[in-house]
Amino acid sequence: MSIRIPRNTRPAGLPGASLLCATALCLAAGSALAQNFPTKTVRIISPYAPGGGNDVMCRAIAAKLTPKLGQSVIVENKPGANTIVGADYVAKLPPDGYTIILLPTQHVYNPAIYDSMPYDVIKDFTPITMVGAAPLLLVTHDAAPFKNLKELIAYAKTRPANELTFSTSGSGSAGHLAGALLGQVTGIQLQHVAYKGAAPAAQALLTHEVMMSFSPPSTLLPHVKAGKMIAIGMTSEKRSQAAPDIPTIAEQGIKDYDAGLWYGFAGPAKMQRDVVLKLNTNIAAVVNDKEMKEVLAKLGIDAFSSTPEEFAKVMVNDLKRWTPVVKAAGMKPE
Repeated sequence: MSIRIPRNTRPAGLPGASLLCATALCLAAGSALAQNFPTKTVRIISPYAPGGGNDVMCRAIAAKLTPKLGQSVIVENKPGANTIVGADYVAKLPPDGYTIILLPTQHVYNPAIYDSMPYDVIKDFTPITMVGAAPLLLVTHDAAPFKNLKELIAYAKTRPANELTFSTSGSGSAGHLAGALLGQVTGIQLQHVAYKGAAPAAQALLTHEVMMSFSPPSTLLPHVKAGKMIAIGMTSEKRSQAAPDIPTIAEQGIKDYDAGLWYGFAGPAKMQRDVVLKLNTNIAAVVNDKEMKEVLAKLGIDAFSSTPEEFAKVMVNDLKRWTPVVKAAGMKPE
């Protein structure tokens, strides 16, 4: 393919042939850099505090990615503002592939929650690969007057508005959106109660401070197995590998209901294609490994990989899908 340089764009004193040669050399140098990547430590940013699901995923993947890339892969935590602190940090770095971030679905909720954002959630990032999806679990306490979704909806329609409370890990969280979506598609009134984490949200249900909770299965399943909570349904499109005996909300009559979480790696915008594909290939090899799948399954995460293009499509589609849900629920940051 030939490269045509318009006359008015040539620097003074540099002949056209020389500029073509310079351009070719730059392209070759970029390709060589990508081929040798990485030549130093690669950082994974977790936009949450240490100990949470995102952080645990980052560290498990980093440990297996290190020998594949031949360089150390380390994790740095940059929590704050529903992932905005960590994402903003990465968006403003050079797009060399040496710092990437594990984004959750929260990334595409934020523009609808916050009045202004320091970056564009689509344009300022380079998707690399998705690494997994996790449903949320809707549960009620053992003394609730309903035991399944049909009974829940029927009961809610006989009660005063917002009497049915549900706890989540915070305002604007995936659980908050799951509850808002359920209320919108069924026409029932649900009152959200935010807590600082999934564990406190679960404790509030155990003490009957609230009637329901939307949280990750890893937090709630032990209480379900102990008989202290009743599982109403999974928020994912398909049943979870973590609890295949629990039906989804969709299969209980709420068609197309899907409010699960996803996780995916991304870097700053305009990363070199060869670097993106090298990271994609090696991360995919890690998350599709049987041992890693078992590790992530314990966190309630169904591991898988994707192409960069597939991840990009999911981000764009979910931004469009969740924005009206968030706005209709009137969600604001805590």
